Amino acid sequence: MFRSCLAAFLTYAALSVCTLGTLATSPAHAAGGDLLVAPTRVVLDGQRGTEVILNNVGDETATYRISLELRRMTADGRLDEVSQEEANALEQAALKMIRYAPRRVTLPPNQPQAIRIGIRPPADLPDGEYRAHMLFRAIPDARSVTEQSEAPTEGLAIALTPIYGVTIPIIVRKGRLEATASIANGRIERDNEGAALAFDLARLGEGSTFGEIRVTKPGADEPLLVARGIAVYPELDGRTVRFPIPEELASAMKGPVSIAYYEASNAGGGLITKMDTVLQ
Repeated sequence: MFRSCLAAFLTYAALSVCTLGTLATSPAHAAGGDLLVAPTRVVLDGQRGTEVILNNVGDETATYRISLELRRMTADGRLDEVSQEEANALEQAALKMIRYAPRRVTLPPNQPQAIRIGIRPPADLPDGEYRAHMLFRAIPDARSVTEQSEAPTEGLAIALTPIYGVTIPIIVRKGRLEATASIANGRIERDNEGAALAFDLARLGEGSTFGEIRVTKPGADEPLLVARGIAVYPELDGRTVRFPIPEELASAMKGPVSIAYYEASNAGGGLITKMDTVLQ
């Protein structure tokens, strides 16, 4: 179970694209580190809480600090960090109501640890979708300059230690929230880095949409491409979705195709929207 992807990877025939923090049922792996987190998306719509499981798959004991931060989705699908001074009312409410413990853990190798997550909403909380992002950040071991540098140096010595972390969304929903989506302008793009499938994904309603994209040719049993963990958050009416693909797949996609957006399997797996188009 404890496997996931950090960057998009593609396999021809039954192609799958994975991004950090996408699948609600698949763990996220901290870039360059040894921490696995599962699930990678938490949705709370009542008083009951839940747990996130951390697992240190490295060879050494590691310490991690857990915190909440704010991020907003951009039109190209990035999640940019937002300071508390820039936070809007929804974001401030999310930070205030989400509770979690512990806030710091030390994990021996292959030792799982549960992080308990709950909410304490105010009585007058308006209906809506509230979101913060939980950050699991590695705390590097303290080392002296002499330990960090094998060769003696003259003057000032600066040692840079990379700090790894993984972030997952914590979503709180209150009330009956609905959202619909539509796909438009499917296309094959090319630049210096190669080919990419791109399209515009619009959202309408009070809540976010989340699921997977499947691209199929008419009459084919298997999709050419499956991209999981595609979200449009309420701060956006729509975003551009873009998947780098190999040239042989770009060639296979030419002509009529269907681009469909499905709910995640643990949310029912139903069709959200679909577009039939012809790719050039």
